[in-house]
Amino acid sequence: MLKNLLILATASVLFSGCFGEKEEENWTAFIYPDKENTKRSVKSPVTFKTLQECKDESIKQINNQNLQKSAIFKCGLNCGWHEGMQVEICQKMFSSVEK
Repeated sequence: MLKNLLILATASVLFSGCFGEKEEENWTAFIYPDKENTKRSVKSPVTFKTLQECKDESIKQINNQNLQKSAIFKCGLNCGWHEGMQVEICQKMFSSVEK
């Protein structure tokens, strides 16, 4: 299965380079109310066109819920649900705790 995923990923990269079209960016916000428990998150029901929009809305939601001291957020690029692994997979992730 891992071999098939690797082949599929390689083929996707090759074909995306051939066509030269830039993929539309869709950023998804994941808010973790308790930064010590990253298994529990709240996923935004909407996506954002830019990373900055995702970050701004995540910070706004954390502030609205008075979770500034306990919460963190992550923004994921072009996320999708992987049925086999039962997990959300993103092309790239930005974390509020990254330096």
